[in-house]
Amino acid sequence: MRTPSTERLLALVWIVFATVNVVLMWFLPGQETVPFHLVWISLALVYGFTTWRLSWMVAALLAVTTTTGVILAHHAAAGEIRWEETAEEPLMATIFIVMAWHVHRRHVLLQEMRRLGAAERDRAHRQELLVRLASHELRTPLTIARGYTELLRSTHHDPTTVDDTAVVLDELDKATRIAHRLVTLMQLEEQHPVRPVDLDAELARIARRWEPAADRDWSCRSAIGLTRVNPERLETALDCLIENAVKFTGPGDRIALRGHRDATGWTVEVLDSGTGIRPEAVADLLAGRPGRPTATGTGLGLASVRAVVGALGGRLTIGAGPDGGARVGLRVPEPGPARGEPVHPASTGQPVA
Repeated sequence: MRTPSTERLLALVWIVFATVNVVLMWFLPGQETVPFHLVWISLALVYGFTTWRLSWMVAALLAVTTTTGVILAHHAAAGEIRWEETAEEPLMATIFIVMAWHVHRRHVLLQEMRRLGAAERDRAHRQELLVRLASHELRTPLTIARGYTELLRSTHHDPTTVDDTAVVLDELDKATRIAHRLVTLMQLEEQHPVRPVDLDAELARIARRWEPAADRDWSCRSAIGLTRVNPERLETALDCLIENAVKFTGPGDRIALRGHRDATGWTVEVLDSGTGIRPEAVADLLAGRPGRPTATGTGLGLASVRAVVGALGGRLTIGAGPDGGARVGLRVPEPGPARGEPVHPASTGQPVA
């Protein structure tokens, strides 16, 4: 890294080097070509590696032009060289001026890029703070609103009030999930440690956690075994996929978690027997940007999934399920387990429900 002291040292070394070559030019008439060009080459190098004021550059250029020019003229007058060879002096000076102009333009461009980079980092930081603050501040009023709605629902049993409060609670749940996903998207850019996780047991736990949330035919079969992931981030991704499956299925429909490993990696899929995904919408769902609305929602859920699987070096897969519903999965490349590695009992393929 360049510092003022480093630049001063480089300038001092150049002055000594150039002085030595100027002396050689004086004492080697007729053989001054090499030291002459070394003076100019070293000047160009040191100017490119340091930052000089305009006055310093002009002073160095005048000093080099004057000393080397006087020596060349003296040698030409003494008959040691032809006068045509002195034409190298203005040519070298012109070349250096053009080079200095381009170096100056480069410095100006780098300064502008640093300024734009700092402004972009500041904008991104302020945006992140805004999202975090908004999401945090929304949680308290949403929790209070839900509490009062549930209280109203428990004290009024007429069908109209029950139906209306059910709609309100559903919308409050949606707003809470959106606030949570906004925070999750911000956190996905951060580095999270990975550790060996029994993915079969983890999938079984996630499936059991979702069973009371929706009246569906739940099942989980997995034969992945140990793998290195961040369990919290993986759970976030699977929660988004399962939530979408719940959204597009009805009571009694099937939702299944499937996990398998092959020679090139492992795959976790969420399958359902719901309405499915239109083929023309698959490309948009796979390539959507974070926060870009999709035909089925805000796009924040799939953005979180893509970020999680992308951090693992994998990809999101979307297709049709065997029962006409949807099949959405995480495909992560990874070597298979070593031969003879023990497999957790959860990988026997028995359904959880």
